[in-house]
Amino acid sequence: MSYASQEDIDCLRSIKDSLEDSLGYLNSSWNFDNTTEGFICRFTGIDCWHPDENRVLNIRLADMGLKGVFPQGIVKCKSITGLDLSSNKLYGPIPSNISQIIYYVTSLDLSSNNFSGEIPPALANCSFLNILKLDYNSLTGSIPPVLSLLNRIKTFSVSNNLLSGPIPYFNVSLTAEDFAHNPGLCGKPLDPCQSTSKGPKTGIIAGAAVAGVTVAAIGVAIGMFFYYRRVSVMRKKKDDDPEGNKWAKSLKGDKGIKASLSNTSMSDLS
Repeated sequence: MSYASQEDIDCLRSIKDSLEDSLGYLNSSWNFDNTTEGFICRFTGIDCWHPDENRVLNIRLADMGLKGVFPQGIVKCKSITGLDLSSNKLYGPIPSNISQIIYYVTSLDLSSNNFSGEIPPALANCSFLNILKLDYNSLTGSIPPVLSLLNRIKTFSVSNNLLSGPIPYFNVSLTAEDFAHNPGLCGKPLDPCQSTSKGPKTGIIAGAAVAGVTVAAIGVAIGMFFYYRRVSVMRKKKDDDPEGNKWAKSLKGDKGIKASLSNTSMSDLS
């Protein structure tokens, strides 16, 4: 009969199955056929809360030549407070739900691997973290500002990655070495961030808007000028012929001339 928690056994078995053990550290030590009391506590890299309690306290698998993605089976080790997977050949993204996998962890060391992608903001939910080491990976993007909520943090290192953007405020004294060799990072304790290009673009947009309004106003003014000019001309014509019958009068004038000529002709004949 095994005295170890079945979930802890399943946790370690899952880790072993999911990682390529090129140097044989796990294959030579992690023997699940041994069911003696506290047998998992004797596995290489495993600390238990107490030899007789058989619950995993820490998983320390640094520099073992392990290869693969982050072993999500760790979620079954519900009582661990420390996880060290540093100096291996792990790759891929750090799980976005990392806080659900290692919620109670106080120390997380994933340094010197080949993890890529962005730092998951969910790390901010690992509120017990004192140590967070992510240096010497291939992480991109910015440092999530929510990580400043890690009030217990004492050690934080993201140096030698591909990070960019401003460094969030941390309520602890951090050095430039903790952020060094990230070509796009800026802000304390590194050099100040340069002003972004948003200002000039905003000025250009504002200038274009003002210019557009000005052109529109000039167009309206010109339109109004010609409109009132036309109205003025029409009004002047109407004042010269208030009844609007100049054409009729011209016809009457022609008839009058014809009538006068007719009368004159008749008079001459008589």
